Amino acid sequence: MQEMILDGRKALVTGAARGIGRGCALELARAGADVAINDREHSAETDSLLAEIKAFGRRGMIVDGDAFSRPGCENIVERTLHAFGWLDILVSNPAYSRRGDFLSYEPETFEKVLQGTLVGGFHMSQLVARDMVKKGRGGKIVFISSVHARVPYAGSVAYNAGKSGLNHMAFTIAAELLPHRINVNVIEPGWIDTPGEHETFGHDAIDKAAPTLPWKRLGTSADIGRAAVFLCSDDADYVTGTSLLVDGGFALRAALPREEA
Repeated sequence: MQEMILDGRKALVTGAARGIGRGCALELARAGADVAINDREHSAETDSLLAEIKAFGRRGMIVDGDAFSRPGCENIVERTLHAFGWLDILVSNPAYSRRGDFLSYEPETFEKVLQGTLVGGFHMSQLVARDMVKKGRGGKIVFISSVHARVPYAGSVAYNAGKSGLNHMAFTIAAELLPHRINVNVIEPGWIDTPGEHETFGHDAIDKAAPTLPWKRLGTSADIGRAAVFLCSDDADYVTGTSLLVDGGFALRAALPREEA
């Protein structure tokens, strides 16, 4: 059984119904945290996640709402604080991505991706940080970024821009929150086996690609969740303003020796 290194901590995870957000919520609960889970709508997925959190003996709650907008974030934070009293941890994982060629990419889609990937993270982290500063308890803020923040993959102009901006925003926030002992860090997942990836690429393509990756598999949501637990624990007390790449060597593929034809 995992050590309860987050015992008694109060956490909020946005975009938590499935994929990486769900993995983070579950691993935080497994490590002892009470977890408020946010997704746009109450669903069977949020219900099942809540049941899993409670099965760990932790307190959980569903806070449905729009984490892309300022009013939505205000409502989410207000309801969470009303129930929990305070927050020790925020895992900011709002996500919206649409691929497409730069020359034909719709401006409205570009703005929506940035709104979900970058702007929503600003709203949520500012609101939570304000309460952390007010309460004077310190805290941990973790932004879920992507390997796309460092590798400009073609066909992902908006997502690449959003995640790169998210990293720099996080590091700026980390600098400003130093006096308040609030750790702010970023996780950059590589190719993670999530429902969204299967919807984008298809099951067959993912099954075929997995053995070709440096680690011979895609990452899992639990891989990212365990990284979040570390960054939210006292073990990472001296870690702030940094990015943790969790990708099984995905970003290093170009450095590997090429097989002779």
